[in-house]
Amino acid sequence: MRGMRIAVVFDTPYEGWTPEDHAARMAKEVANWKRDEPEMEYQIGHALLKRGHEVLLAGIRRDIGEVLPLLAEWKPDLVVNGAESYRGLAELDYLVPAVLEAEGYRYTGSPPLALLVTRNKAMSKKVLAYHDIRVPGFVTYRLTESVRSAPEVAFPLIVKPLQADASAGIAIASVVQDREALAERVDFVHERFNQPAIAEEFIEGRELYASVVGNDDRLEILPLTEMVFDPEKTKPEERIATQYAKWDEPYRERRGIRNQFARRISKAARAMIEETARTAYRALWLRDYARLDIRLTAKGEVWFIEANANPFISYGHDVASAAVKAGMNYYAFIQRIVDEAMARYERA
Repeated sequence: MRGMRIAVVFDTPYEGWTPEDHAARMAKEVANWKRDEPEMEYQIGHALLKRGHEVLLAGIRRDIGEVLPLLAEWKPDLVVNGAESYRGLAELDYLVPAVLEAEGYRYTGSPPLALLVTRNKAMSKKVLAYHDIRVPGFVTYRLTESVRSAPEVAFPLIVKPLQADASAGIAIASVVQDREALAERVDFVHERFNQPAIAEEFIEGRELYASVVGNDDRLEILPLTEMVFDPEKTKPEERIATQYAKWDEPYRERRGIRNQFARRISKAARAMIEETARTAYRALWLRDYARLDIRLTAKGEVWFIEANANPFISYGHDVASAAVKAGMNYYAFIQRIVDEAMARYERA
């Protein structure tokens, strides 16, 4: 595909920065890559430049209206949606593609509806249960509701903010064994995150991530990755993807936690994982790329936990690493996302 004009739109902490400011910052961070990982949007921009595209870096600080004049003047062939939040709120990330769609721009990634449904952990589970995908039983508590009696679902339960991502609000204390602990954790979620809470059955098993690239029936399931816990340093109920387990390197080292390509999986379980991933991807209206979180029990049962319609795609992290394992270097992976989006629009 010929070189295109591609705008990368993303949320930024920098007030009043121009595309030129971001380009200079990108060059600096990329030059120091061996010492410190560049921001995701700069990794994407750098990869696009390496693939021969013209790139506009358009950062959103407070309002997407800040970048609309830039896009209107520059007239991109495609917009890469790299926004992980809007006005600092991850649950509002759907507003960026919503405005891009309203303004008539072609963009990468899932549409607003998919972002909304997958972020709501209860709604997405209901959709997938309809499609006969195994999901944990759950109960939800609105901000005005407290735990007054034991729920019908069986303990232990894991309590999470209903619409958070990146494991926000998930800690070892999230796994509760009785009504009193459930009530305490639900109150914590309400107060700390100002969100409804979901309490779902805790599924003991392996923490697997299935990254998917493509659209329609042209889906590629990338090599599975897995979060591995040292059994001598963690109890079964502690083997969950907490914020610390995902992002705190000293904590990961102390607990013997690492992310790697999945260990041996039976053919039957692998086939079920792939079938689950394909069905969930289409049922949730995901597009171009996504990551699905799955639990595999000792009995070989495959449980869908949640989908990330807007996953972190920096180099060296789960999705990009799976792409590398599948034969794509990082530049080729970003190009693949561009190609998938463009092909989708051309078919439409």
